[in-house]
Order: sequence, then structure tokens, then C-alpha cells
Amino acid sequence: MKVVYMGTPDFAVLPLKKIYEAGHEIVGVYTQPDRQKGRGKKFLPSDVKVAAQELGLSIYQPEKLREAEVVEELRTLAPDIIVVAAYGQILSEDVLNIPKYGCINIHASLLPKYRGASPIEASIIAGDEKTGVTIMYMAKGLDTGDIISQADIEIGLHNTETLTAELSKLGADLVVKTMAELEAGTANRTPQDDSKSCYAGKLDKAMGEIDWSKSAAEIERLVRGLYPWPCAYTTLDGKSIKLVSAEVIDVEDSSVPVGKVCQVTKKFFAIKCGEGALKIKTLQPEGKKPMDCVAFLNGNKVELGM
Repeated sequence: MKVVYMGTPDFAVLPLKKIYEAGHEIVGVYTQPDRQKGRGKKFLPSDVKVAAQELGLSIYQPEKLREAEVVEELRTLAPDIIVVAAYGQILSEDVLNIPKYGCINIHASLLPKYRGASPIEASIIAGDEKTGVTIMYMAKGLDTGDIISQADIEIGLHNTETLTAELSKLGADLVVKTMAELEAGTANRTPQDDSKSCYAGKLDKAMGEIDWSKSAAEIERLVRGLYPWPCAYTTLDGKSIKLVSAEVIDVEDSSVPVGKVCQVTKKFFAIKCGEGALKIKTLQPEGKKPMDCVAFLNGNKVELGM
């Protein structure tokens, strides 16, 4: 197949490589324009752009995919199929109608659950046992197109960073298999049940502020779900800290108020929650790199009731 691939973050890199290795002709890779990142505000390429350069592929970085000249450029490439994975732009109807086999999307949830921008984070925070990837036909609505194939995975104790890596592998294998089925005319097409849909919107920093009246289990999932960005955060002795990893434990002293330090050892400290306590394993003090709790306690005084 002649393929146009559209993707931007690390999640989209492995599927691109697998499609290339499967022998498809990738006639163009579309990714977001280079953006300023980090303290130095340097313009840096997307993960997909770096991968495409390594493979020697033609790269396109339009600011807006809807522009008439961009759509015409896509028509000139004449792809049999357009494969999208976390590209970051909405495809217009003009673009959707270009390829013979349509436009397909690798979405990191078991649709119709968690349409939208943050399905991986949402599945962890909700406490789901499983999540997965869906290969779907793209339609005008947001993640509303017909499902072609799905594969699932246990969430376990994954955080967003590690689960994203696993789902990228799963999506890479599934999209190659699905493309073969599309070409052979054996692919399934199942409309989504809109009554079972839910939406996972864009993340923002405010989501990370910890409400200690919630159960330790809920807060621990928030910590995993919001790592590496924007991170769950709180204040200790007036100083902001981000929580990187934590564990649910029983409360030893029930007289300690919610939101206070309820246990301190040489290796960790724990905070009283609405139900249970949260043992802090890894944290990031303001302006510093992440560190384990032992290192933090060596340089900071933490006492019961703080």
C-alpha cells in the first residue's frame, strides 16, 4: 500500500516503524511543526519527525492540515490509506475522502470508552482493570468512526508513561495486521455504541492538585495516571512537591487528621487520606529532580502531623 502516516508523540513512533518494516511504501509523514520546549525554549522536532528522518522518509509539517494547498499536496501524494496516531490535528472531510481504503486511526482505548485526548490517563485514574487499542475508520466526529479491530491489555500498576509504551507496541502490531485485512477485503466494520461512550478531555495542571479527603486508592491512581505530566502535587510544610510513585497502606494512628503526615520511618513517610494512607515512594521537590523517599528524608525533616 501507498501510505501517508500522521503522528506526533512517542506513542506514534513504533507503529510508523512497523508499517515501514512490513514493506508498505510510506509516501509522506505528517507531524506537528517543531515546537519550543524546555527552559532553553529551543525549537525541537517531534518524536515522529526524528523517527521519519532516521528512516529517510519525506516529512510534512503544516501548521493547519485544512488549508487548501495542504489538501492538494495530499491528493498529489495519492495514498491508498492514511494512518493516524496521536497526530494532534483534526482531518477535514476533504482529507478523509482522499485515500481508497480511507483514513484509519490508532486510538489508545477500547472505544467507545474514552474518546478524546487523554484516554490512557483516564483509564488509570478510573481504576479500570483493562484498556487497549482500537483501530477505527475516521469520521467527522471525535473518535466516533466504525471500529475495525481491537486488542486489550491489563493495566496493573502501570503509570501513564509505561502504559503508553505498552499500548504503542500493541497498536503497532495491530495496525499492520489490520492493514493486511483491509487490503485483502476481510476487515470487520462495527459501528460504535454511542450510549456507552465517555470523553477524556485535555489534561491541565489543575487536575493534579491532590484532595486528601479522597481514598488512598483513588489518589494513588491519580499519581500513576498523571505521571509524567502534569503530575499529582501537594504541599509539604508550605513547599510544593510532585508525587511520582506511591503505595496504599493502612493507617497506624487513626487520630491523625486527614491530609497530615501519619507515619514516618527512615525509608518513607505516609499521609492520612479519607480512607487509608498513602505511602510516598518517589517525589519531586520544587525545582529539583525526582528522588526516592530515602534521599528526600536524608535532606528534609518530616514529622508526624505535618
